[in-house]
Amino acid sequence: MSHKTDYAMKQPNWRRWWQPILYVLLPVTLYATGLHTEVIGRVQQLGLATGLFRRTASLPTAPVPKADYSLQLRTLDGNTVSLAQLQGKVIVLNLWATWCPPCVAEMTGLQKLYGKTQSDNIALVLLSVDENPEKVRRFIARRGFTMPIYTLASDLPAVFDTESIPTTFLIAPNGDIIDRHEGLGDYDNPQMLRFLQRLAR
Repeated sequence: MSHKTDYAMKQPNWRRWWQPILYVLLPVTLYATGLHTEVIGRVQQLGLATGLFRRTASLPTAPVPKADYSLQLRTLDGNTVSLAQLQGKVIVLNLWATWCPPCVAEMTGLQKLYGKTQSDNIALVLLSVDENPEKVRRFIARRGFTMPIYTLASDLPAVFDTESIPTTFLIAPNGDIIDRHEGLGDYDNPQMLRFLQRLAR
């Protein structure tokens, strides 16, 4: 019998079962601590860096739905505002949640887009559908985001209803919803920035 085989036979029993336990324990620990969203979101964020999820938009050729400006929003400090206060601007309305990995993954790109459009007639509205506003506040503070974050202060109008998050709506100054995207997207790219700035003019 070879020395290699002798060594394999002398391996302690724990080495045979620790790996299967680790495969179970690691996911359970991530879910129990709530870190699974952050971990999966970070992995998906690496996917965004490849450019595979780059979002672009163009003006539609068919009739499009109109935004419902009656939507009521609550700021993270508890004030209630209306989407109507942004009427006349280009609005990027993003529905997201703290427990949604693709939402977490695309938020860094949205933050960068916000930094590039603050001087334009463009408004980012990140609307969390979380039921607990305090959880949203903690998440935003931990990540250091400065873009406008809101929670729902009224029912979501039917035109913004979706069964998937993240969902992002691009609303023209005249109220036309010119684009609706369900799922992960990279909004921090030159094409999207130029399109939004052109639309704002």
